[in-house]
Formats: sequence, C-alpha cells, structure tokens
Amino acid sequence: MSLRRQFVLVFLAFSIIVSVAGGMLAYRNNGSVLEQQLDDALIEVAWAAADVGLQADELLFLLPGEEGGETFQAVQERLNRLRRVVEEAFIFRPDRTAVVTTRPAGEVPIGALLDVLAPYAPQIEEANRVGQATSPLWSDGERSYKYAFVKVEGEELILAVLGRAEYLEPLERFRRTVIVGSLISAVLAALLAWALATTVTRPLERLGRVAFRIQRGRMNEAVRQERGVELRRLSEAMERMREGILHRDEQLRLMLAQVAHEIRNPLGGLELFASAAVETMDPAERSQMLEKVRSEVVALNEIIDDFLTFARPIKPEGHFHDVRHPISEAVELVQMEMRGDGCRVDVTFPEEELLAKADPEHVKRVLLNLLRNAAQAGANVQVRAEAYRGEVVISVVDDGPGIPVGMLERIFEPFVTDKEQGAGLGLAIVKKVVEGNEGRVEVRNRDSDAGGGAEFQVYFRGAEDIPAS
Repeated sequence: MSLRRQFVLVFLAFSIIVSVAGGMLAYRNNGSVLEQQLDDALIEVAWAAADVGLQADELLFLLPGEEGGETFQAVQERLNRLRRVVEEAFIFRPDRTAVVTTRPAGEVPIGALLDVLAPYAPQIEEANRVGQATSPLWSDGERSYKYAFVKVEGEELILAVLGRAEYLEPLERFRRTVIVGSLISAVLAALLAWALATTVTRPLERLGRVAFRIQRGRMNEAVRQERGVELRRLSEAMERMREGILHRDEQLRLMLAQVAHEIRNPLGGLELFASAAVETMDPAERSQMLEKVRSEVVALNEIIDDFLTFARPIKPEGHFHDVRHPISEAVELVQMEMRGDGCRVDVTFPEEELLAKADPEHVKRVLLNLLRNAAQAGANVQVRAEAYRGEVVISVVDDGPGIPVGMLERIFEPFVTDKEQGAGLGLAIVKKVVEGNEGRVEVRNRDSDAGGGAEFQVYFRGAEDIPAS
C-alpha cells in the first residue's frame, strides 16, 4: 500500500472514530439527561395532581355502576385537566383495577382490569412500596411514551400519568446531524490527508528517483533541496552522499591510475634488469642485476602494501597499552634503515607507563611513516611522548624545510606528495590509522626561531577519565 493511501486511511479512520464516538457519547448522555428530566416532570405532575384536589377516601368507596355519580364525574374532570400536560391519567388499585381514568366511563368502567398497565407491574409494585416510580420508554410505532406512578397518600390507590417523550425528536435530529457531520468530517479528513500526503510523498518520490539515478551512476545533477525541516535534512544528506560518492569515485579512479603508475615503474625496472641478467655472461654483473631485481621486487611489495593498508578497514585492538614500546620499536627500525645517512633521532619519554587506548601495531605503523618522512626531510628528528589533559600526545619534529604552504591543508589526502618517488599514501594511512583508533593527527610548520621544519602531533585517548583543567 502506498504511503499516500496509508495517510488517507489513517486520517479517515481517526476522523470517523473520533466523530462517531464523540457523537454517540453526546447522544447517549443527552438522551439520559432528557429522559431523567421527563421522569422528574411526570413525577411532579403526578404528585401535584395527587396532592391537590384528589380525595382518596371518596374514591375508595366508588363501586362499579357509579360512573355517572357526582364523585366520579368530579374526579374525572380534574384528571382531564391534566391532559393539558400529559396524554392520559389513571387512578387504580395496586391490583390494576381501575377507579377513575381519563378515558370514557363506558370504555374503562370502575373495577375494570387495566391491561395496558400489565407490562409495568414491577414499577407499580415499586410505587406502592416507595411512593413513586417511572416506566421504561415504550413506543406505539410512531411516538414514544413513559408512565409515572405515584401512591396517593394514606390510601391504597395509585395515580399514573402518561407523558410523551417529545425530546426524542430533537435527539433523533441530533443523531442524524452527528451522522452527517461524521460523513462530512470523514470526507474533509480524506481530502486533508490526501493533500498532506501529497506534500510528503511527492518530495519522497523525487528523492527516490534521485536515489535510483545515483544507483545507475548518473550523479552529475545536484539533489534538489526540499521544503520542510525533515525533508530538507534528508535531501541535504542525499546531496552529501552524492558528493561523497563522487569524491570516493574520484579517489578510486586516482588510486587506480596511481597504482598503475607506481607498479609500472618497478615492473619496467624488473624487465630491464632481468633482460640484462639473461644477456650478460659475467657472473658478477649477473649477480648485480639480480640484486637490482630483488630491490625492485621489495619496492613493488612496499607499494602494494601501502595500497592494501589504505584500502583495508581499520580494526584496532581496543585496550590500553604502554605506547612507549611500539614507539621505541619504530625508532630502532628507522635508525637501522637510515644508518650511514647521518640522520639523528632523539626520543623523550616519561619514566612511568604511558597508557593509551591504541593498538600497539597501529602506533608502530604510524610512527614508522612519520619518522621516515621526517628523516627524509631533515638531519635531526625529535620524538616526544607525554600525557596531557587526558590524552597521550606523540610529537615527531624534523629540522627540514617544512611543508609548502599550499600543501599544508591537503597533506593528509591520498596521493598528495612533493616527492618524486612514492604513491603519496604514507600520511593518508597515518590519518586513517589514527582516526581508526579514535585519535586525531595535526601538523604545523615550526617557526624559524624554533629551528624550522615540520611538527606532527598524534593524539590518542589516555588512561585518565577526566581531563586536567
């Protein structure tokens, strides 16, 4: 089911439930209140008639055949006056035998059984016991009615009045109004839901088409910024994704080109030296050529290793380690490699353990890359490691010419280098490895007063939970 239809169905269901439930609740409450008011009104009319003008002691002695007598006529006349406010009135004994009614005497004589009151025997018994009662609503097919029964004080007589439930007609109109209003609100809710869903689904459909376009490789067109906070954020995120994919693709193309270029040079040397070794008859010269072949193979392996390191995900060992050991190992390796070149490496460590949350092998790899760059840039290299404000800071400083200003901000990007040899991945690998260990790396050129050169600072999380102020 489409999102637009879901919006419409939800709004429609909500509107119908709220309007119908609210309308029915109001209908029932109003019906109960109005029925209670009718009960109270009928009881008051009956009590007023019983208290004023009815002489129960005279009525008790009326016998069948005395319908034409003065007492009967007088009581019936007073009952007929009640018909201004009620439909009928009856005076009868608890056994439902009639005494005086508003009906003609010939129709209901004295002592006749009032069958019309048979369904209300429980209410009649209640009125005889407690003094008053009302019947449930009943209908003759066209209109609804209700009886009220009161006991004539001091005697075994009951007065019943029949009232019409006129409130049901406006209540029924109210019910019809609720139904019509519910239908109208449902239609309006459906229209509103459709309009609202359209304002949401159309941008989503556009963004969906953009996603398919990106999937198919058509990424030159920028993502349109949508209206609304959430949709704008989504479109901006998709635009950043598009730019990220373009940047990644550019890096991949550059990497492939750089890989081909970097591998071609050693392969060319391998071919040249191998051919020379095959053609020469001099064992010493052949040995020299094969040594050069081995050297080119080593260089080729280093290039491949750099590319693999840059391409692989970083999975550091997330424990605290004493970083002095991997730093020392990296310094020793670089000193062995640079032996005879006149490069000097000075190391400054604290005497106590220097715990950092960083993989020791990763720390060693980072220091090897930084030290090799520093040894190639200057004759003196300084390595310092210390704990500072909850972090472990490792500094590598050289006394070379420093980093050109135009490259300072891009020095950690892949394939950015000012050297004639190398793929330009060393510092990119440093940044990736450091950030993979939840650290960061910074670089700056030192002032000439401080000896010049470049200074790289690597920050790892230290063992202190709260940084010093």
